[in-house]
Amino acid sequence: MILKKGIQVKVLTGKDKGKTGEILEINRKLNKIKIKSINMIKRHTKPTKENKGGIISKESFIHQSNVKNIDNNKNEKKTGSKK
Repeated sequence: MILKKGIQVKVLTGKDKGKTGEILEINRKLNKIKIKSINMIKRHTKPTKENKGGIISKESFIHQSNVKNIDNNKNEKKTGSKK
């Protein structure tokens, strides 16, 4: 399966089963990907000069075997006449 940044994928297993999203980041060494608004976690951060701090929701990595590529070109049916 070819996975690239920016393509649409569908989650096959886990708490977000059935949801679709766009790939934001790929970690090829660990075979994990980060998908937009999938596998959200809460992160408690300390306030700094740059950041306000508090509880922040962000995406976490999911294993690439748990997703399926959604290719819009394959879903379109070809129309042709057979002779």
